[in-house]
Amino acid sequence: MVSPFIEKEVTREDLLEGARRIGELAEKEAQEAEKNATISENVVNLIKETQISRIMLPKEYGGPQTDLKTFAEIVRTVSYHNVSAGWLTYLYPLHNILPAYLPKKGRDEIINQGGLICDVFAAVGKAEKDGDGYRITGKWNFASGCLYSDWIGLGVAIQFPDSDKPEVCLPMLKASEVEIVENWDTFGLRGSGSNQVVADNVYVPMERILRLTAADATGRPPEEEYDKDYPLYHVPFYPAFYLGFPNMALGGAKRLIEEFKKATENRVRLMDGVRESESPRSQRVIAEITTQYIAAEAMMDKYLTLLENYEKDGRKTSRAEFFAIRTQITKTCTDIAVRVLLTLGGGALYKGGIIELMIRDILSVATHKTSLYEDSVAAFGQELFGFDSGVRG
Repeated sequence: MVSPFIEKEVTREDLLEGARRIGELAEKEAQEAEKNATISENVVNLIKETQISRIMLPKEYGGPQTDLKTFAEIVRTVSYHNVSAGWLTYLYPLHNILPAYLPKKGRDEIINQGGLICDVFAAVGKAEKDGDGYRITGKWNFASGCLYSDWIGLGVAIQFPDSDKPEVCLPMLKASEVEIVENWDTFGLRGSGSNQVVADNVYVPMERILRLTAADATGRPPEEEYDKDYPLYHVPFYPAFYLGFPNMALGGAKRLIEEFKKATENRVRLMDGVRESESPRSQRVIAEITTQYIAAEAMMDKYLTLLENYEKDGRKTSRAEFFAIRTQITKTCTDIAVRVLLTLGGGALYKGGIIELMIRDILSVATHKTSLYEDSVAAFGQELFGFDSGVRG
């Protein structure tokens, strides 16, 4: 079945230009998004209009199926202007791939409906068998972009008859079937609108229940006949799914370095009257944060290469290695943000400026459970000594 939502063919250049437009609009509206705890419908509509919300769908559904490196560059481009908008420009197209791992009936229903998808992977809900499906109940926090989504995936553990232990699953519910509690009031990433979702005994048919354990193990949809050319069927599920987080941090860090340079070039410190651009202090800082950024960017290229060559390399890259590389990139960007703040001093503290906003948002990206540096290096260290870390990527 071909999607009724096919639009004109778009190129990589079109998509990157679209990302720039999304970022610039979100930057212009940044203070309004801070106040409302969500980006505007204007930004969401632009994510749709540019087809970026559809870029990772299988070709049979009419989207401009793109490669992982282009996807990463799109996220970085938006995040250079506004990290919250980068967060959703990453998560909407990413979550829209979830139906690609459903049975065909559920896949066709959700993708051809044409709406956006959000999700919460944490398996904190309950599922009760009801005929050919399950009834879902629970409360889930951190549902990024839920205010503009038509579908919401909510994590539960289900004991299936063909499985010896409960599986983590993501039933796909219609947004009209759940309650959204607007409780997103945070230090950073305020524009992501990551509110609470409440489901009360909502029926979900089996064809709309994504078995995450199986998708992660096989990297494929459940049927034997599937699109062999779809690139996401040939990479490890979670390491590919999480690639956007370090790219958000990279986009924000690049902007911070540029803003630091502008803020420093003509700055004169009162205590000694020296222009900062002529001072070894700031010369050293800008050199160090720039080389840190170059190193982090190179690590991201390495990460993407490992993903793209995963099957060709015999699937040898461990989940913990992916985790450690990804979080090292984010940690490096966090270090850059803190260095900029501490070097610029009190002038960087005032609310409303791009520097203050970027610092808060980059630090907030680093708090996401898939970006926790200490967890990643502990897991990678276990594996380097031959132990099973148990991480999923």
